Amino acid sequence: MLDALKLFLTIIEKGGLSAAGRELGLSPASVSERLAALEAHYGVALLTRTTRSLRLTEEGRTLAEGARRLLAESEELESRVRLGAEKLSGPVRLSAPVDLGQSRLVPLLDRFMEQHPDVSIDLDLTDGFVDLVSQGMDFAVRYGSLADSSLKAKLIGENRRVVCAAPSYLQRRGRPSHPDDLVHHDCLIMRFGLNSDRVWNFRIHGQPHSVTVKGRRTANNGELVRRWCLQGHGLCRKSVWDVQADLDAGRLVELLPEFNADRSALQIVYAPTRVQPRRVRSLIELIAAELAQPTTRRDE
Repeated sequence: MLDALKLFLTIIEKGGLSAAGRELGLSPASVSERLAALEAHYGVALLTRTTRSLRLTEEGRTLAEGARRLLAESEELESRVRLGAEKLSGPVRLSAPVDLGQSRLVPLLDRFMEQHPDVSIDLDLTDGFVDLVSQGMDFAVRYGSLADSSLKAKLIGENRRVVCAAPSYLQRRGRPSHPDDLVHHDCLIMRFGLNSDRVWNFRIHGQPHSVTVKGRRTANNGELVRRWCLQGHGLCRKSVWDVQADLDAGRLVELLPEFNADRSALQIVYAPTRVQPRRVRSLIELIAAELAQPTTRRDE
């Protein structure tokens, strides 16, 4: 049964029966037969298949969550028997925003892997949405509110988004003194999937105030938006976690701090698995402890 569940998860993660077969050294016919046997065992359809796509049914999603829990417990048991209770081993798959991942997480992961040489890391850096269950992620570090109520979250700290610019841009275009001045500036736009972040939120005299910004450059990569800003191509709105070093060094200047109202959570989210492997728990605890340090503005 564990082998069948592993095959089922591989089909989901690889996005197809043929790809799963190549990963596990099985023929497409063998993969199809084993999937059919698993569906017959539970008496339900686990996947909806077309010529171009493969999607989990509700029963398939439930099985995927349980399968990951069972396989994690199996790996944990084998690790304890073979290597002893104190040694961590096995893979950890996680997702994080591009900037935060490169600047803050990668050094932590390097240190974690040095301390635990039998642990491997699969890091997905993206500023877009990641379905943790269907993509087989152990957890993700995310900004903002928890959209998927089926996930659990561990709060790390508060994320403050700031408007900033390079000194070279401010010398050329001037410094905005009010949020409404932003309509006269080139703004660097982040795109999340199909949605562009063109509405920037502020607070004036205690009341919310939104400004629709415009600009010539839009990207779905936060690191690229930051680089454009450093090069003086426009104003950007970024998490303070991503630009704190630039603010401290004077490479960027925070703008309109007295109007800043855009605060949200920085958190670790994960599927509601009853038991996570110790390697996953240990890495989550390390990330939460290291990133829980408060960030401040340069003038505070």
